[in-house]
Amino acid sequence: MRRRWLSLFGLIVVILVIDQATKLLVINSLSLYETVRPVPALVPFFQITYSQNTGAAFGFLPFAGNLILVIALVVVVSMIYFYPRIPANGRLMRFAVGLVCGGALGNALDRLQYGYVVDFIHYQIPGVVSNVSNLADHAIVIGIILIFLESWLLDRREKKTAEQPVLESETHEDGSFQ
Repeated sequence: MRRRWLSLFGLIVVILVIDQATKLLVINSLSLYETVRPVPALVPFFQITYSQNTGAAFGFLPFAGNLILVIALVVVVSMIYFYPRIPANGRLMRFAVGLVCGGALGNALDRLQYGYVVDFIHYQIPGVVSNVSNLADHAIVIGIILIFLESWLLDRREKKTAEQPVLESETHEDGSFQ
């Protein structure tokens, strides 16, 4: 059990360090809304644009920064509370929880330090979508996808196990199972 906690906190620290280091690099290298194109062949689909997000994902609820901070902290505390209940074979789920917690804490740290979240990864499909995000956001999204994937896989395994017929050799004379 101790190893699981060390793995969780280790992953959270790695995500926080990488997230905060990349944001600091952007803050110290670019002016607000300045764009650089590190891979010219990927323009306009990918570029680096320094942006400040006071709201939630995709700029939703732009003036709800404090509410979003509280929600993020409640999510992290809830995930850490339920972490010990993850089954021993739930490695993917534990990894996903680490991603979500690390990402949420990275953005929460921004809100506490700056009053906004530093975004800089600019993806765009002209005429369809344009989004500026950060590594913490990506950790959260990947973590949530993995949580749903692991839940779906677990559900499938349980259904498959429930559908298997019970062999007579697996039952006792009194009708109970081994």
